[in-house]
This record gives sequence, structure tokens and C-alpha cells, in this order.
Amino acid sequence: MIDSVEDLLRALAPQVLGALVRRYGHFDTAEDATQEALLAAARGWPGTGLPDDPKAWLITVASRRLTDLLRAEQARRRREDAVARRLPPDRWLAPPADHGPDDADDTLILLFLCCHPSLPPAGQIALTLRAVGGLSTAEVARAFLVPEATMTRRITRAKQRIRASGLPFALPAGADRAARLDAVLHILYLVFNEGYASTAGEHLHRTDLRAEAIRLARLLHRLTDDPEAAGLLALMLLTDARTPARTGPDGSLVPMAEQDRRRWRGEQIAEGIRLVDAALPRGAVGPYQLQAAIAALHDEAPSVAATDWPQIVALYELLLAGSDNPVIRLNHAVAVAMARGPRAGLRLLDALGADRRVAEDPRRYAARAHLLELAGEAAAARQAYLAAARRSMNLAQQRYLHARAARLG
Repeated sequence: MIDSVEDLLRALAPQVLGALVRRYGHFDTAEDATQEALLAAARGWPGTGLPDDPKAWLITVASRRLTDLLRAEQARRRREDAVARRLPPDRWLAPPADHGPDDADDTLILLFLCCHPSLPPAGQIALTLRAVGGLSTAEVARAFLVPEATMTRRITRAKQRIRASGLPFALPAGADRAARLDAVLHILYLVFNEGYASTAGEHLHRTDLRAEAIRLARLLHRLTDDPEAAGLLALMLLTDARTPARTGPDGSLVPMAEQDRRRWRGEQIAEGIRLVDAALPRGAVGPYQLQAAIAALHDEAPSVAATDWPQIVALYELLLAGSDNPVIRLNHAVAVAMARGPRAGLRLLDALGADRRVAEDPRRYAARAHLLELAGEAAAARQAYLAAARRSMNLAQQRYLHARAARLG
């Protein structure tokens, strides 16, 4: 019952917040009221059972709390005048909070709002996870290994910026919609990456962040039917499918070359490949579709040796033609090494040493160590593994890198 209530509340959170903001405005205060209604439900429903209409119950409780907060803080302004200046007369009257919008899902509007370009990436991520993902401030803080007070300030600043922007609660249109969709995709991509390969802390990955990113990507794919949204979801599924084989019994990292591929999640791989196959023929191919196609080639191969490395190199080169991304260049260098030999890859990695964005990144040192090991240069590989370990902030990765260095003497 507890798990089902938690899942239900997480799904309803953006719908309730969207209903309140659409009706009353005051995004920041409405978000606080929604969180309090969710907390009341989480405490009460496991014992009393679900109400007949959980969404209506939450909207009613949150609406009452919103009114209380606005009165207590004396924060109510003459919003009707502001709306009248911003909207045409035929839209002066908003529908009731529990009346569904006629042109878009509230959750999609919230995603666009939380990823507004006026917010810094850290604020976009935090607000998306809290307002759309339904996570508490404490949960978001734990996910990114910062004190709850720090995350509270981050979320508060983000909400204040949205309030100050005067943005209407509506989908952006035209070129602005395309740009904002790119921002939403990027934020979900960052959340997933942090969940799949944590940059800091004790664990290699964070199941909560990974699962939440996939859930939101599914939602975005359903609401937009955009090829790049499909590509991002496919990329997440195809990558996440390898998770069961990424760690050993003691939690240590297992590199892809040594993973038992029978433990990969076949259903996820099949779903990801279907999404890629459906998205690619629909016109211009974006970066998430290309990365998903690369992930599909990895997942379909029975082993590292049997992987179609020349095709992966070609796909990375298509990615690089549209973006000067140093991490893409790093992955391209490794693929080149697998297709053409370690020396070819090492030349590319060494050239990346001049790029300040990735020169000191532990991933570059780890990749260089692996290629040096393949090239038979054990002493140099050992030093590179140790250099990568010194630069990593993830304890599990540090242990793995030290273990690789120890095996080389």
C-alpha cells in the first residue's frame, strides 16, 4: 500500500500543481501548497485508504492551503489586472482548478516552465525533480549530495525567478517551444547521467534518479511525440538495461568488456530498439537519436569483440559534425581505438589534453589508461589509472581504478 500511494502521489504531483497554477497563479506558493497536500496524503492514505477521487482530494486540500498561505503572507496581489494586461479578454476567466486544460497537459507546461532558460541548470534540475517529479526537497538534496538547506535555497531562488518572469501558464509557441524542448531534454539527460554514473559519493549509480529520469522521459515522449524525445527515452532504456551487470556482488564496478550480458534487461533493450527504429525515419536525426543508435549497437552485440565498432565510429562522427562536445570526442576516441587499434585512439585522447573542458576529467585519464593497457604499456597504464583515481570524486570508481593499477604491478 505504501509503495502504491507513493507512486500515485508522484504521478499526481505535477497535475495538482498545474491545476493550481493555471487557476490561481503564484507558482512558488502553489508549489509549497501542493507539497503540503502531498505530505498530508502520504501520512494519511496508507491508514485510511484512498479517497474516491485522489486528484480532486489533493486539489481541494492544496487549494485551501494555498489560500491560507496567501493570506498569511499577505502576498495576494491584484493578479486579475496583471492577467488582463497579458492575455486577451476571452481568456480573462480561468477554468476551475479541477477542469482539465483544453490545449495541453499541465505536466508538459510545468516541464517547460521548470526548464526556463532564465534559470541556471542546477535550478532547472532541482525544480523539475520537485515540481514535476514529486520528490521532496530532502530527497532532491540527497540525490545530489548537498545539505537540505542548500537545496531549499536553490529551489526557492528558482521559484522566485519564475514568479518574477511573469510567464503565463501556457505552452511556448514557435521557435521558443523548440528551444525550450531542447532545454527539457537536456535536463532529463543530465538527471539520468547522474543516476547512471554518479560523479560523487560512495555508490556507482543512483537508482532513484535514474528511474525518475526515465519516468519523466516517458511522459515527455507521450505528450510531445517528438523524435528527439523518443531518442532520449530510447537512450535511457538501452543504457539502463545494462545496470544489473555493471556491479559485482560487493558493489564494485564491472566494465562492459567483462559484464555478463545475459544479465542485461532484454525487455528494455527491445523497447529501446523499437523506439529508435520508429524515430530515425521521421526526418532530421538529432543527437539523442544518434546516441540511442550507438547504445543499440552495443546492446545488440554478443560481446565487445563482436561489436560493430566501425559503425559506432561513423555515428560518433555524425554527432561531432553537429556538436563540439568533449565527452563525445572522448567516446569517439575509444571507439576509434576499438576499430583501428589503441594507438589511433591514444592520439585522439592526447589531443583532448589541450581542451580545458575535459583535460583533467577522470574519464579521459581512465580511457587513456585502458588504451595504454591494450597497447601493452603496463607501466604507463598504471600511472594513468592512478591519475584517474586521484581526480575521481566517486569512491566506487576510485576503488576500481586503484584495483586496475594494482593488477599492473
